[in-house]
Amino acid sequence: MSVLLTLFAATSTSTTKSSSAWVTFVPILLIGGVMYMLLIRPQKKKMKAQRDLLSTIEEGDEIITNGGIYGFVTAIDGDVLWVEVDHDKHVEVRIHRSAVTRKINPAVESAGGQPVEADAAADSGDDGEGKSAK
Repeated sequence: MSVLLTLFAATSTSTTKSSSAWVTFVPILLIGGVMYMLLIRPQKKKMKAQRDLLSTIEEGDEIITNGGIYGFVTAIDGDVLWVEVDHDKHVEVRIHRSAVTRKINPAVESAGGQPVEADAAADSGDDGEGKSAK
């Protein structure tokens, strides 16, 4: 507060225009710096973390979508993900990669369910529940 009073006193007593312009310009720079530190920098960090998350999605990962749907990634086709949301009823949803909010770390939390091994089930004739497909 005393800094602002000092700056105000300097502008009111200053007789030269260059000094007055300098003192007027300093608060604008300070506001810009504060806005960068409080708004722009944290948003850039958040965007970088989301971009890194999206680039590490692989088949078999358990994810949560923006809509709150939990599922396992069963196939990836560019930016399109096939997500199995109900293994018993064989329900798969096609979503865009950017719709993923986060990956679930099975060691820390569990959404309840087992990842689907699409290649292993297809190769062995197993339907994923220990039963043979006939």
